[in-house]
Amino acid sequence: MSTIAAAPGAQVKSTPSRSIRALGAVNFFLADVRDGLGPFLGIFLVGQGWSAAEIGLVMTIGGIAGMLATTPLGALADASRAKRFMVGFCAALVIVASLAILFVPTFAFVTASQIATGIAGAAIGPALAGLTLGLVGQKGLAPQLGRNEAWNHGGNVFAAAGAGFFGYEFGLPAVFILMTMMAVGSIVAVLMIRPDDIDHDVARGLDRKEGAEREAPSGFSVLWKSRPLLILAATLMLFHFGNGAMLPLLGQQVAAQAEQDTTMGAATGTASATPNAAADTTTTAVSPGQSTAGRPASEPVRQPSTLQTLLSDPVSYTAATVIIAQLTMIPIALVAAGFASRRGYFLLLVAALVALPVRGLIAGLWPNPYALIPVQMLDGVGAGLLGVAVPGLVARMLRGTGHINAGLGAVMTVQGVGASLSPAIAGAIVTSFGYSTAYLSLAAFAMCGLVLWLVSSPKVAAACSGD
Repeated sequence: MSTIAAAPGAQVKSTPSRSIRALGAVNFFLADVRDGLGPFLGIFLVGQGWSAAEIGLVMTIGGIAGMLATTPLGALADASRAKRFMVGFCAALVIVASLAILFVPTFAFVTASQIATGIAGAAIGPALAGLTLGLVGQKGLAPQLGRNEAWNHGGNVFAAAGAGFFGYEFGLPAVFILMTMMAVGSIVAVLMIRPDDIDHDVARGLDRKEGAEREAPSGFSVLWKSRPLLILAATLMLFHFGNGAMLPLLGQQVAAQAEQDTTMGAATGTASATPNAAADTTTTAVSPGQSTAGRPASEPVRQPSTLQTLLSDPVSYTAATVIIAQLTMIPIALVAAGFASRRGYFLLLVAALVALPVRGLIAGLWPNPYALIPVQMLDGVGAGLLGVAVPGLVARMLRGTGHINAGLGAVMTVQGVGASLSPAIAGAIVTSFGYSTAYLSLAAFAMCGLVLWLVSSPKVAAACSGD
């Protein structure tokens, strides 16, 4: 059992190794659970004949449900001593809601499923943050956040690789099965965290000094009276306005292209099979070993490479986008945790905010499947930095108030406004103007968030500074 040095007069918080390892496992297994089907939902619904606008609408409804629930669920995480139960119950709820879509993919049922998934995901974030803070304390928070993020992204890589392989071999239903197995793993892992190892006062941000009585929590008005917290929330709302639809659009674009290619191929095959085919002007492909005028029999037929075949498959393509981003996030999260301990959080947030507009420009101006590599590496940079910076910043801004998890929930609520509106607006832009315009529009929203954070730097400097 290791010990973390505390400030003079403050209670020393020891870190129980078994519970810390279990916390890592929880983050690993929840990686494929807390967001439900995520980008794979769009691919599944495209295959069911849904339009981009309809998909964006149901995702938006689910996002709004999660947004409205996040702040009260954060307050519940502060007040409750059943944080482990919150995580386990919500993991089970996501699985039941997601599996239901496989059997009843109607608009009403998918909408209800997304609402349940949104609410469950909204509860998991603050509950996990409370568990982390309650186990390691304020001094150990930044390094542990980095480890949490590394485990989480490692779990995403594992799940995405499994989804890509099994989805390619057996179809999209295999993704549902894999997610169910990950949920069971998360429930087992959370039960391995010892309840006695969690300091629930520290978990909600109350400073406990030796020999002093337990402090009472502040009033909830502290949430809207904290100007740095409001600026952070508004900045993240603009960021997620640009980020929320980016990855789903990448998968939907490939799925739509695959559907179009299938339709065109079927139409071409039908035309060549008509009785008057000899009179048609349609050109017939030449098989190996055949020859025509001007084309020797020895000319090989160009076959698509294995990589091209995988990139043309919507499930494999989406899995590749996730894997590239998550592999990038693992080292970024670990580096960010060390940087935050020494230099604070301001530059981490700037770097995350810069990455998204560049990502949108690449996706919008380079309509090529290979664009997913830089696009998703930049996604990994942004998400890896924010995963460490946001909970750490909120913990510093609200330290001593007893409402850290409610504050984190409030920030997630405001950023959820952007995330929930993003798919619907992006879907409408795609329908009217195409995918490239949608990517560039999303980049513009993210740029507004960067400008707000830079302009507000004097007001958030104290909260962002290192220890």
